[in-house]
Amino acid sequence: MAKGGRESIKLKSTESDECYWTVKNKRNTTERIELKKYDKKLKRHVPFKEAK
Repeated sequence: MAKGGRESIKLKSTESDECYWTVKNKRNTTERIELKKYDKKLKRHVPFKEAK
């Protein structure tokens, strides 16, 4: 059986309160991630940072 290396994380927009949920592999990616995703409220792409 595989050990649970993946964990659900919340990505929060840097410019509004929009959020996305995704998973990341904690073993390979130990630092916090930042992705550019589409913000529905602002209607454009903005950086989303990992939140607790």
